[in-house]
Amino acid sequence: MNFGQMPRSAAPQYGTVNTETRIKICGFTAVEDVRAAVELGVDALGFNFAKGPRKISPQHGASLVRALSPFTTSVALFVDADEATILEAMRVSRCQVVQLHGQESPELAESLRKRFPVIKAFRVRDSHVLQEAAAYPADALLLDAWVDGAEGGTGHSWDYSMVREYTFQSPIILAGGLHAHNVATAIAALQPWAVDVASGVESGPGRKEKEQMAAFVRAVKGAI
Repeated sequence: MNFGQMPRSAAPQYGTVNTETRIKICGFTAVEDVRAAVELGVDALGFNFAKGPRKISPQHGASLVRALSPFTTSVALFVDADEATILEAMRVSRCQVVQLHGQESPELAESLRKRFPVIKAFRVRDSHVLQEAAAYPADALLLDAWVDGAEGGTGHSWDYSMVREYTFQSPIILAGGLHAHNVATAIAALQPWAVDVASGVESGPGRKEKEQMAAFVRAVKGAI
């Protein structure tokens, strides 16, 4: 199943049988890193059009997207951008999936879903955030660590066990502090639909290490 073909009805839940945990790696900036990820069979690659050390322009994103295989999904990350800005960046970059990583309204997500699958990211500070996530209209929910002043890619972990207290209608993408040495444990505990990593496979912000990506992919595949 292609990462971009996210189900729009009731989703597979954590804690159920999951024979294929999908892999998303976020924050690419260099074409050689993109090619390495494709070669390793990574399901989805994320491109940051928002802010931070991994930010790139939609034009740069387009050049990276051209290096993807037809079966690799491209995800565009935004933080509190308006709909017109998002649609223009999607047009220029030719990304397939929108990831909202700020305080975007449910109404914006619903409007965008008429054109693209939408991933909504939530930085989990406490149980109230998970309550909000459970009610949010999205094709998948990305649960990440809360770090003051940062929207993601920090390498910080969080208490994944809190997720078990809630029922979600969208697939769960687990993020936050994952790397090759702990991702199998996280998958065994929650069996998320997908896992997301950025700093856990980097030599520096935006620069991926092929050996670290390969180790992460092996760990995920070995966790089934």
